[in-house]
Amino acid sequence: MKPIPDHLDHCLSILFIGYNPSVRSSETGHHYANPSNRFWKLIHEAGLTPRKYKPEEDGDLLKLGYGFTNIVARPTKTAAEITKEEYKAGRLRLMETIQRYRPKVACFVGKGVYEQYSGRTGIEWGPQPESLVPNVVEFVAPSSSGLVRMRSEEITAIFRQLTVYLKESTG
Repeated sequence: MKPIPDHLDHCLSILFIGYNPSVRSSETGHHYANPSNRFWKLIHEAGLTPRKYKPEEDGDLLKLGYGFTNIVARPTKTAAEITKEEYKAGRLRLMETIQRYRPKVACFVGKGVYEQYSGRTGIEWGPQPESLVPNVVEFVAPSSSGLVRMRSEEITAIFRQLTVYLKESTG
């Protein structure tokens, strides 16, 4: 299995950060490609995209100001297969990426992703009180994996906070 490309640019509105690519994402070369993953439906229903995009259109979201990366590049069946060493190296790489590209919002798609990045526990959904990278809002959203037991409506409501934030921050 091979890693998938990041979609990065300077001054993104949102940089979506996942755990790592799924096996399906590795096979297709696109983010959130597993058919059971709800990411594309969630961000559309949250008002972040004008329509429901497909995984193979992930690069097109750069035009909307949205980028993609993962804390770990190695594809796995589940995030439980990621090693401590991979998280440690991924944390450093991710911090450098955020500092270099300076998105308005770094959206961690999964509490565990943020916990590995920040070293913090007991965090709440939504914007975090303190950012590791100054002037970048760190936002924690639930994982969009089909393995997550939260109702789609609950997850969509959390993602909708990003829509509200972006509208308020652009006037």
